[in-house]
Amino acid sequence: MRIAHWIKYQLLKYRLLDFSRITTFGWEVRLEGSSKCQLKCPLCLTGIGKHRNETVVGWGHLKFAHFKQFVDSHPRIRAIELSNYGEIFLNPEIKDILEYAHQRGVTLTAGNGVNLNNIKEEVIEALVKYRFGRMKVSIDGASEETYQIYRVGGSFEQVIRNIRRINHYKQYYGSKYPKMKWQFIIFGHNEHELPKARQMAQELGMTFKPKLNYKTKKYAVKDKDYVAQESGLGVATVEDYEKQRNHLYSPACLQLWSSPQINWDGKLLGCCVNFFGDFGNVFEQGLEQCLQSERYQYAKQMVLGEKPARDDIPCTRCKRYQRVKQMPFRESLLQEFKKSNRHKIL
Repeated sequence: MRIAHWIKYQLLKYRLLDFSRITTFGWEVRLEGSSKCQLKCPLCLTGIGKHRNETVVGWGHLKFAHFKQFVDSHPRIRAIELSNYGEIFLNPEIKDILEYAHQRGVTLTAGNGVNLNNIKEEVIEALVKYRFGRMKVSIDGASEETYQIYRVGGSFEQVIRNIRRINHYKQYYGSKYPKMKWQFIIFGHNEHELPKARQMAQELGMTFKPKLNYKTKKYAVKDKDYVAQESGLGVATVEDYEKQRNHLYSPACLQLWSSPQINWDGKLLGCCVNFFGDFGNVFEQGLEQCLQSERYQYAKQMVLGEKPARDDIPCTRCKRYQRVKQMPFRESLLQEFKKSNRHKIL
């Protein structure tokens, strides 16, 4: 930990510095590459068509011109997470984005996830050639029949073929990038395939991540004890996880500080969950101005429990905000700050 970072960490730890006074942790943002998706996953707001006309997320692709402008205007940003509500590989300019980021020494990731059903061969090669950092592939099954129950419109076999093509180029270029993770959302209809999926992930050179379903009453798990043991999570539902550990299963609120979410069209959303409203447009006003706006600062104070909810703040309508108020969020934020000094340009 660098000395300046360590000093600030100590000041935060002993409450001599308020988190609300820190704009961001510094070098990472989330900038969605595309909000469009070709699948019809029944529990996904994109899949059921809600974002297309009903939310601030909308329906579109990040333009290369906007990406270039953003990177050039914010040289301190060294890492950009591209995935959120859509499928980044549907963006017709994704290859240009990958190449330019590599030229500028900016690490790209898709840690929120991709479905990897439709991707051009030149983009597959570009992922390796331009050293794309890491990528989480959403594969909720280990067979075509099981996969298609939730990933409606997708093809399990096609996804596996695309992973093998990525591995081909990794071997050709002698590269370990992109690092790939198999994300397996656990449902009642696929829990029996957890062992097979884990084995396949290992054979494909991927790490394996079982993920709990947020809407536990839909596609509910059938054998909780089996899921708790086979997943390695010790629990079978998000509710049990949060009750046992006393923190959010996926603490997206941390992103207000660690990696603010920007929509494909420049709207500052703050976190990857927010679709209720925005905090200005980064492409028009600049990132710093949006982050330092009164509403964004107030949102952070709300999450920290320092201010009451306010109607014009998107977080007020979020269920996770209601839960985070009951948890020791500040301690999680402190740990996130401690980790934020670790960044390696690929």
